[in-house]
Amino acid sequence: MDILRFITAGSVDDGKSTLIGRLLYDSKSIMIDQLTAIQQQTKHKAVGEIDLALLTDGLRAEREQGITIDVAYKYFSTPKRKFIIADAPGHIQYTRNMITGASNANLIIVLIDARNGVVEQTRRHSLIASILKISHVVVAVNKMDMVGYAEDVFNNIMIDYAVVAEKLGLKNVTYIPISALKGDNIVEKSTTMSWYDGSSLLSFLENVPVRNDVNLSVTRFPVQYVIRPQGETLHDYRGYAGKLISGILKVGDAVSVLPQGINTHIASIEHNGKNVEEAFAPQSIIVHLADDVDVSRGNVIVPVQQQPLSDKAFSSMICWMDTKPLQIGNRYWLQLNCTLVKCIVTNINYVLNVHSLTKQEHIDKIQLNEIASITLKTATPLVYDKYESLPVNGAAILIDEATNVTVGACMIQ
Repeated sequence: MDILRFITAGSVDDGKSTLIGRLLYDSKSIMIDQLTAIQQQTKHKAVGEIDLALLTDGLRAEREQGITIDVAYKYFSTPKRKFIIADAPGHIQYTRNMITGASNANLIIVLIDARNGVVEQTRRHSLIASILKISHVVVAVNKMDMVGYAEDVFNNIMIDYAVVAEKLGLKNVTYIPISALKGDNIVEKSTTMSWYDGSSLLSFLENVPVRNDVNLSVTRFPVQYVIRPQGETLHDYRGYAGKLISGILKVGDAVSVLPQGINTHIASIEHNGKNVEEAFAPQSIIVHLADDVDVSRGNVIVPVQQQPLSDKAFSSMICWMDTKPLQIGNRYWLQLNCTLVKCIVTNINYVLNVHSLTKQEHIDKIQLNEIASITLKTATPLVYDKYESLPVNGAAILIDEATNVTVGACMIQ
């Protein structure tokens, strides 16, 4: 079976944790001991209701405050598909947690409270989904039971969100009216919303096509470690170990070592301690080259005919994750796969306004949780692909030089 990775997002108290709990509960994916523990801890025991949000809100602070703080991952499966769920927090100050959870998602469920409609966090999370190029968006209009299951409420929210989706260029958007608390349209079709002719949420998740995240047509092999034992039995051994992040490598392939631009051939490939004729992503392998060339950690081996970009200056979308603002002239470490290089911010091109989804130019600093386009200059040439064409070689992070804290998530433009 294939695996669908999806994330739930939305504003505070939209019911993200309850939705996941309902999915697990109604699909019978909860162990008996888990169910017993939840029943003992539930706040609604007196009225006979189980607090399903406790399935994902595992931190003590989360349970005390009734909110999600960190990203919680849950796993379950049905006869049709396996699922990995990321439950992301809704508070603005935890946007960086949401970005982390969304970075590997095939699909995002944007929850909207039927009573409140499209709000700031709806636009913010949808903006992140568009930047990360998430393939499918499900707009789940929750708490329909609190608006009398009114069709016009659902239709008005669809109209409002369609404007957001058009501005952000979101495609494959699906709208489902639900009640996570009551279970309407979660696993089974609801009898209280006969006007809705679509599928239940679980049925949609089981059947939505999953894009293959592994690109086998463009080959990129970042060198993670140079193996040079220099022992008596392996005196001349020189191998370059790493993960083949995309594409296919074969013995005899003509390749370039970047950023040096040295051309050579693949002499042999090792995988799991055995020599193989070819390797494919995402295998971890050891590559031997036909010529003794200077190769070190962070260099990238690519086919001669599939050259990536290589430059010291480039633009990137960034989600800023630090309380200290990003300003022109700030210096950071930039890490892209195995490459770690010093960089400086040379320009802030624009900041995206979450309310109007427009670009604000002439900005002198980027604050926590803001999304912007910046220009970076690195100390040495960076080998990369644009995030839109090859995300695995276009996603990077900025690291504070003093604290080693990750302060920004970059999608190279």
